[in-house]
Amino acid sequence: MTRIAFILLTHKDPEGVIAQARRLTATGDFVSIHFDASAPERYFERIHTALKDDPGVTFAKRRLKCGWGEWSLVAATLLAVEAAVEAFPEATHFYMLSGDCMPVKSGEYAHDFLARHDGDFIESFDFFESDWIKTGIKEERLVYRHFFNERKNKWLFYTSLDLQRRFRIRRNIPSDLQVMIGSQWWCLRRQTIQNLLNFCRERRDVMRFFATTWIPDETFFQTLVAHLVPKTEIHRRTLTFLMFTDYGMPATFYNDHYDLLLRQDYLFARKISAEALELRERLGALWQANGQEFVISDEGPRLFRFLTGRGRIGRRFAPRFWESEGSLGRNQMVHLIVAKKWHIAKRLTARIRELTTIPALDYVFDEQEANLPWLGGVASSLTKRQRHRRALLRLLFDEYESRQMVLCIDPSALSLITDFVGDKAETRILFIDNEFDDDYLRGHMGRIGLTGATTPADVVERLLPVVRADLDQEAERLRDMNFERFQVIADGQPLDQNAVSLERFLDVSPEIAQDLAGTEHLFAD
Repeated sequence: MTRIAFILLTHKDPEGVIAQARRLTATGDFVSIHFDASAPERYFERIHTALKDDPGVTFAKRRLKCGWGEWSLVAATLLAVEAAVEAFPEATHFYMLSGDCMPVKSGEYAHDFLARHDGDFIESFDFFESDWIKTGIKEERLVYRHFFNERKNKWLFYTSLDLQRRFRIRRNIPSDLQVMIGSQWWCLRRQTIQNLLNFCRERRDVMRFFATTWIPDETFFQTLVAHLVPKTEIHRRTLTFLMFTDYGMPATFYNDHYDLLLRQDYLFARKISAEALELRERLGALWQANGQEFVISDEGPRLFRFLTGRGRIGRRFAPRFWESEGSLGRNQMVHLIVAKKWHIAKRLTARIRELTTIPALDYVFDEQEANLPWLGGVASSLTKRQRHRRALLRLLFDEYESRQMVLCIDPSALSLITDFVGDKAETRILFIDNEFDDDYLRGHMGRIGLTGATTPADVVERLLPVVRADLDQEAERLRDMNFERFQVIADGQPLDQNAVSLERFLDVSPEIAQDLAGTEHLFAD
């Protein structure tokens, strides 16, 4: 039988802590609390008085003053874990929580989920090879010793770091460990926890190493679990739903996020706003519900990225630093077909290949094939193509022995378009202006991963006007750039008008332009 011991690290809101502990133990589970020693003593006394007689609740034997990024967070977690192991021999799993976490599934569902998915749930990615760290120092977290808190003593933190760099006071990582990194919110089996505590008692060298690393709560448990547990028994994911903004801050959930949270493939969510009283009440009741069914659509991260990214995509016009040198050459001509409906652009490039000698490629920066010839490593991945876009085109011009080249570009890639326009080569743009009906928009949302087969219909319907407005905005941004050599074709325009645009775009005869404009089913969906 699955029974969970929740490791609760918190530092505020004593009434919330009491309510959370009582809610979690009501389903036969346990709670081990570490309440930050930096908080007012009366807060802890209130919690201790209310919960001390609850057999499902225990407290860390010592309370530490915890600071973000410090070893104290790991030490406090270990104290709460040790208390839980001793107090709750029936616990099969140990689940890390904060006071800002709330359940997004019932306890019944959580117990069944853990019983069906044997293993440890913890993000665990190679520290050096992964891109888990987005900003700030990386290797310096480990190879230098950190005695000061960057947030509290910024000058001391960076002065200490600079002195160690200057005098080359580096240290070695324990040779038998592969340092891993990931979220601090984990769920581990009892045997894993016991093995980890034994390791901590035996390997004081490892404990000393992590005690002076920076932000060890993202590396300590992640590294030791990967060291002690076979890979086949580790699910490299967290069971706590959390998202981060562009600035590295956790996204906060409010009352209107209830349905969204329940659809995610997680057991808990962080972080729930303290002001979202209705959401907290509903999620609290959910944990104790029986017979509750959940439809998992898991669209939360994709939806968040889409909505927060609106208005930002395509607004970075500066040339990339790796493209600041070199040019395609003044004698070259790049023809960009800009179209949201890729199938229409591809019909046009196929027809251009039939009727002209101009090399016409498809979406080379979006699709792996795209009618590209073999060019070696520079074209082996979409990332490389974007990074070395001009080198790629120079190779293509040489390969085809042509001074003209047709490429397809998605209108969302405005930075790519402006980069080509800013080159010494002549760039011409043909914009295929499309109308988007609801069926197309539904398919588009599915293709970009914004919705899935299990996304509720009402969510899809609410997204339709948002996505339509986003596509319309893409077209407006493109028009507003007022590019010098800019042509438009559209289904609603007369064939002759489309032919004139194609003639100007490609420098072809009026007859060929007419044939291109009359391509059978060109605008058909």
